[in-house]
Amino acid sequence: MIKSVFGHRLDPWVRGLLPFLFRRPVNPNLLTVLGTSVSLAAAVAFAGGWFVTAGLLMLAGGLCDLVDGIVARAHGVSTRFGAFLDATLDRLSDMALLLGIAMYFALGGEPRLVLLAGYTLVVTVLVSYAQARAEIAVPSFRVGVLERAERILILAVGALSGYVILALWIIAIGSTVTVVQRFARAYREMERIDAAERASYEVNT
Repeated sequence: MIKSVFGHRLDPWVRGLLPFLFRRPVNPNLLTVLGTSVSLAAAVAFAGGWFVTAGLLMLAGGLCDLVDGIVARAHGVSTRFGAFLDATLDRLSDMALLLGIAMYFALGGEPRLVLLAGYTLVVTVLVSYAQARAEIAVPSFRVGVLERAERILILAVGALSGYVILALWIIAIGSTVTVVQRFARAYREMERIDAAERASYEVNT
């Protein structure tokens, strides 16, 4: 939702706040890997119960994830591999963060909260996978109340404020709604495409 609302309108803000990244060419893939490394450190912090540290690291990792695409566009070095790397490492970060939280609850003897974190992990992966599969057939497939940017922000705020469990519930419910929305949209769009192809086949035969 954040991406669909703001899109590339954040680019001039980031360029104004971080001008040193735009004075000379910077490899955006390095920023992607850096952001993932910081997010993995946040996952370790979650597992250790250092939630404030985890929240701050998440925000830092999220900033790198935001900046890498802007840097690539600014220097004209956007590549297909860069997009693949970014999307793949985003999934790694998402799973690692929730796994770190699940480990913390497991070590604390909280099986119900482990289940909550596990369910949240599964449904957030489904959100991303549903979009990736749908975009094979349906271009510009972006629908849902809770995408990655919102999930990261909610979890980071929850960690910083001490409301991680509430954040997990919000993410779990919002992601479930998003999965349902994407399944419904995929069904409608793919049925329309299939119907058009059948009609074209009948006309040509």
